[in-house]
Amino acid sequence: MSEELIVQVKQLIIDSLRIEGMSPDDIDTDAPLFVEGLGLDSIDALQLVVAMEKDFGVIVPDAETGSVVFQSVRSIAQYIADNRK
Repeated sequence: MSEELIVQVKQLIIDSLRIEGMSPDDIDTDAPLFVEGLGLDSIDALQLVVAMEKDFGVIVPDAETGSVVFQSVRSIAQYIADNRK
C-alpha cells in the first residue's frame, strides 16, 4: 500500500462527503473515522462505499466488512490495495 493511495483515500473522503476547508494533510491516517476522529456517521459510510466502488472498483459487501474497512484511512487504503480490480 503506497503513500499515494493513502492521499487518494483522504481526497476521496473530502470529495465524496463534500468537506469544505479540509485538505488531505488535515486527516490523520490512523485516527478513527466514526464517533471520534472525523465523526462520520452511517450516511457518510454509504457515500464512501459508493465512491470507493466508482473510483476504485472495490465493493464492501456487508456491514460486518464495512466495520473493519472503515476504522481508519489506513484500513480503507489497505482494503482497496487488497481488493482493487
